[in-house]
Amino acid sequence: MSHLPVIIGMGGVSPAGRTSGHHAFKRLIVSELSQNQQKASLLSLASLSGLATQTAADEWLTAQGDRLTAAVLLERYQQQLLDDSLIRRIHPNWFDVHAQPGRRALTLQTHDQPLRFTLRQRQLPERIPANWQLRDLTATEVEVTITGPQDFTISDPREALVQAAGMLPTGFNPGAHYRSANHPRALQMAVFGVSDLLGQSGLVWQDLAAKVHPDQVGVFASNSIGQLDQEGWGGLLQNPVIGKRTTSKQMPLGYAQMTADFINAYMLGNVGQSSGLLGACATFLYNLQAATNGIRSGRIKIAVVGTSDAPVTPEIIEGFRAMGALADNTSLRNLDSVEQLTDAHYRRACRPFADNCGFTIAESAQFILLVADDLAVNTGAQILGSVPEVFANADGFKRSISAPGIGNYLTLAKAAALGRSLLGEESLQERSYVHAHGTSTPKNRTTESHVINEVAKAMGISAWPVAAIKAYVGHSQGTAGGDQMMSALGTWAEGWLPGITTVDNFASDIEDSNLKLSNKHEEIGKEAMDMALLNAKGFGGNNASALVLSPQVTQSMLARRHGAKAIQKYETLLEHTLANSEQHDADFTAGRFNLNYQFGVNVLDGEQLKFTADELEIPGYTQKVNLNLSNPFKDML
Repeated sequence: MSHLPVIIGMGGVSPAGRTSGHHAFKRLIVSELSQNQQKASLLSLASLSGLATQTAADEWLTAQGDRLTAAVLLERYQQQLLDDSLIRRIHPNWFDVHAQPGRRALTLQTHDQPLRFTLRQRQLPERIPANWQLRDLTATEVEVTITGPQDFTISDPREALVQAAGMLPTGFNPGAHYRSANHPRALQMAVFGVSDLLGQSGLVWQDLAAKVHPDQVGVFASNSIGQLDQEGWGGLLQNPVIGKRTTSKQMPLGYAQMTADFINAYMLGNVGQSSGLLGACATFLYNLQAATNGIRSGRIKIAVVGTSDAPVTPEIIEGFRAMGALADNTSLRNLDSVEQLTDAHYRRACRPFADNCGFTIAESAQFILLVADDLAVNTGAQILGSVPEVFANADGFKRSISAPGIGNYLTLAKAAALGRSLLGEESLQERSYVHAHGTSTPKNRTTESHVINEVAKAMGISAWPVAAIKAYVGHSQGTAGGDQMMSALGTWAEGWLPGITTVDNFASDIEDSNLKLSNKHEEIGKEAMDMALLNAKGFGGNNASALVLSPQVTQSMLARRHGAKAIQKYETLLEHTLANSEQHDADFTAGRFNLNYQFGVNVLDGEQLKFTADELEIPGYTQKVNLNLSNPFKDML
């Protein structure tokens, strides 16, 4: 008998905001929410971005020291909160798009004669020397006259060629909420995301972990390209060149599997399985597949699954731009036939399945908590959905490592076929939909639409709904599947299927005879969809498709397996779980971010362990590790 992997918790942070409470999902469809729902979603953004914190029942203290009611706060800052989330022009908090390094600086020497030249305003030094005289020529240029001898350097910064990204809400600093000295941004986001996950679950981690053997817990977490900012491998490679000292932390903290390492060592104290799989855009789904296989087999019973990517850096962006993969300024101007790009153009930079010109880089951290079905029932956990299987296939032989191949046809077809096998043909045909990879590149729109359309035709689906969340949050690399999961769980919680609203019309060269693409949000109800298929069509031939079942379908399966008596007990326990989860939401919405970071706590060494021939006892862990292992090859020995 296979255990069903049940989703009992979700947490994280993305350009749409905080994952728990479905706040990030509600940001996607904010225009369709009731006034009370909009208020809750915007207040969550206000506290996350550091704009204000709640100090009393209806009192919010702003960063400027003003005490406002929630109504006044939102009246004053609502548009700012909306503008400072989702895809937008890169904010100076990340880097200055007007002053990118790359051109050689010019060094000049003055002598006895005055030197006169013209500079752009942004080229002026912060402190103007006493022997400099300035005269404004235009709004952007200034004439400089230097008298007396002086050596000086004029830098010639360039405009960034790509200026759109999906960034976490402006003002949010994950490292400000725990002791995060010298941690790369992606690891800071992981600490926040897993803390959000644990709180949202409504369960006490120590109590949950105590119900299984220590080696029946697994952490499956990573990201796609490691930590490439200054605190990680970016600084490791840059510092010797620019004359800075390489630190002892830059090398180890740059590894992609460090996401799992941080969770194990500083958050959960996990001694069970640890795995950090990498698969380009499919990285989240690769980790989800490993966790799902572990739970189904019975090897593990609890799994924390997720990824955290922070690639909004000039170097990574330039690398993808050089590949021709990103929507750069020139391409966006040509696409919209305009001479000057505005904030509105950057907001719509990602246009899946429409006329488009490249993907939009993004950052995100997404985590879920998976447990075996019996554990979900026995603990009174929230049932958010379940993941019966994830399929992953490579592309086979092909001409270019970056070109798409045939692997995605296999993964999506198998995910759809399993959905049909589990719930029947009618359920697949009438009550399923696809979360497309939807990168917004011309190649993806034709190849992925053909994949989805061919599977739809083969399965007898006449109008398969297709969502594409990258239109809102961009492409967060390895965490893209986690963004899709966040949206799928939000659809079941709120009853809305997000439209691809950055699109006016869909491209004429896509295959959509059996697809249902919409640029409008659709209210479908919380029980309209039995299953969602999350699709990843990754660089290098890393394809994966996950089958995710709805909370209602999952609850029905649990009731059938465990019986009415067990479900009745479960529902009693659930009340306490939901109360804890609601308190977490209230705390985080108020700005009380109590992150679960435990550096140097309960550290053990080998001398503290107690062995017998049949078991291993670890101080601080309720159950023992079983060493009385059965022989799985009796027929061969």
